[in-house]
Amino acid sequence: MDVTEFEELIDRLGEDLSLWPDDRRIPAEELLARSAAAQALLEESRVLRRALAAPPVRAPAGLADRIVTAAAKMKGDTAEPRTEGETAES
Repeated sequence: MDVTEFEELIDRLGEDLSLWPDDRRIPAEELLARSAAAQALLEESRVLRRALAAPPVRAPAGLADRIVTAAAKMKGDTAEPRTEGETAES
């Protein structure tokens, strides 16, 4: 087994090698014993799986309202409309 095949198997079968069929798991374990690249792929896959399983990150309460308020203030700071690319100093 080479690293490319190992990566494809991780994508198809997941990062838990104990769930792989023996005819795939044994060569994968042998590859892991000698390949830093395969070890890195397996670790990346585990990190990704944990990140995807984590609860979603929520914005603090009121953040959207504060952004809208700040944007409205910025828009209200202009004395006259500007053309695209024009700044207040122009």
